[in-house]
Amino acid sequence: MGQTIAEKIISEHAGHDVKAGELVIAKVDVAAVQDGTGPLTVQEFKKLGIPKLKNPERSILFIDHASPSPRKELSNTHKVLREFSKEYGAVLSDVGAGVCHQRLVETFVNPGEILVGADSHTCTSGALGAFATGMGSTDIAVAMALGKTWLKVPETFRIEVKGEFQKGVCAKDLMLYIIGLIGADGATYKALEFCGETIENMTMSERFTLANMAVEAGAKAGLFATDDKTREFLKSRGREDKFKEIKPDENARYERVIEIYAEDVPHTVSCPHTVDNTKNAEELSDVKVDQVYVGTCTNGRIEDLRIVAEILKGQKIFPDVRMLICPASKDVYLKALDEGLINIFVEANATVLPPGCGPCVGVHAGTLADGEVCLATQNRNFQGRMGNVNGKIYLASPYVAAYTALRGYIAVK
Repeated sequence: MGQTIAEKIISEHAGHDVKAGELVIAKVDVAAVQDGTGPLTVQEFKKLGIPKLKNPERSILFIDHASPSPRKELSNTHKVLREFSKEYGAVLSDVGAGVCHQRLVETFVNPGEILVGADSHTCTSGALGAFATGMGSTDIAVAMALGKTWLKVPETFRIEVKGEFQKGVCAKDLMLYIIGLIGADGATYKALEFCGETIENMTMSERFTLANMAVEAGAKAGLFATDDKTREFLKSRGREDKFKEIKPDENARYERVIEIYAEDVPHTVSCPHTVDNTKNAEELSDVKVDQVYVGTCTNGRIEDLRIVAEILKGQKIFPDVRMLICPASKDVYLKALDEGLINIFVEANATVLPPGCGPCVGVHAGTLADGEVCLATQNRNFQGRMGNVNGKIYLASPYVAAYTALRGYIAVK
């Protein structure tokens, strides 16, 4: 019997052929934490009594969730990570560099590798043909110390997408549509393997969006075969030599096959307070919004900002709406500056935030008032996610976000 992408990558790292359901010890290529989870990882690593990191140049500490720090308690946790990086030689991605998941695909992760991170959206890197998954802080401490981890090899759902999207519909709509279809726990501890002509025609940015939100269906990983677009992306980041062909066997066994026709996917919005509470955006024109947020590890890439800028150019945001825009990394910010996108945003009366997680995690910047509504391009809309349990969050694509900011209610044109 052939192997899925997940089975192939884990087999190589376990040193023998594996199959779904098997418990294995696998070599880890990259281990990562962020400022919310990192201090506990540091604490647990030191408890192990191991004097050095197994692979310091691929142990990454990101300061992105509270970046820059809004209060002294968080500043002290940042200090813990900075001091640990100096003492043990780990790589530090400090304030302003960007969101960990964007930085990982830009700089640190390659096809065929295993990445473990103390953040659930670590699965973003699966778009590069890597097995990337989130784990607890203690698991990451062990991975940093030993260079390996334990895994249960996941069963795989094959998500095959055919055809072309309607105008303005994109990968974010597709992923929300899929989560609405199978449920927020419909793929718990499964790998989602994306394929089909629609997927092959997608940019890497769109693939990152799909992989990023695999966990919102409960999945362990979101995986893609590598191709010329993967190679070009790696080349643009100075590591074309890291390209590797990753694809499933033709006779691979899947627990479930889901076929989707792209033309059937509408502009999709997740309504409060769960990601699988999805509706066609056109059904929500009676929902007035107070804030629109574009950014995060899901939709804060340059391609996303270009979509928003094209719609906002020469326009003004609706007077009763606050619009926040946050590039996912320093490199994205610089590209947006070079292309004049930041000028367009500011002239439209949007507020541009420094690269980082910002309002998405509710730590600082953009916290909602009681009863306020935010439409965001992030990946979660749980109650209290943006810092107030009395606020409401709707999730949508950058396209819908831009039109919503102009109209003052959820809109697609």
